[in-house]
Amino acid sequence: MKISAPLCLKPGVIRQREHHFPLFLLTALLPILLFPVADLDGSFWQRLALPLAVTLLVIESLRAMPPWIARLGPFRLNPLYRLLGVVSALMVWWPIWMAHRPPLDLHVLILAARALFYLLTAIRIIQVLAHGDRVNVRTLCLGAAGYVHLGLTCGLLATVLQLVDPDSFNLGATVLHEELMARLSYFSFVTLGSLGYGDVVPASPIGESFVVLVSLSSTLYLSLLIGLLLSRFISSQQKGEMR
Repeated sequence: MKISAPLCLKPGVIRQREHHFPLFLLTALLPILLFPVADLDGSFWQRLALPLAVTLLVIESLRAMPPWIARLGPFRLNPLYRLLGVVSALMVWWPIWMAHRPPLDLHVLILAARALFYLLTAIRIIQVLAHGDRVNVRTLCLGAAGYVHLGLTCGLLATVLQLVDPDSFNLGATVLHEELMARLSYFSFVTLGSLGYGDVVPASPIGESFVVLVSLSSTLYLSLLIGLLLSRFISSQQKGEMR
């Protein structure tokens, strides 16, 4: 199966969505900001923190992103994208509804579905930036939101790896009540930023390969983002001079 070429996004369509982009960035940062207080085995408010953050992010993702006009083989991509978002937003409430964590197999599937939703959102952000006709504060917010989505995606995938194979990463000294996803999301963003503190390290060949892919994805995303924004800025400047 392959994804067919998306419909060319018109600048006017993108401009209609621009007012969502700053809030979209804030909701993308919300899970990171709430990780220190989130505890799925803690008090009601601690268990509420992460589900609320993820739900708000999914809602704003669906509001900010233009619909996909593309197909994944015989399937239209936009309904699949929205279905992944709805599943992610609903299933993150499992610990509150059921008063316990989901079974391991189901937990892995839930995290993988959310990771795919975040990844598709990051791809859609690149497409939107590629078809925009100007660079402003709002489009910069959108580009930053894509980078945050990339980090969230890698953090979720690292969590899936660790759940499937507990020897994938050496987590080092963890903070009291720190969630595995929070720990590996921290590792993901540290790796994306090329900081490499060494407190969390890959401990298996699969873990090492994953870290290589994370590093490459960061470089590729930033290269695409800078290239797209610079080309749009130069184009807008040239149009202004021609007038």
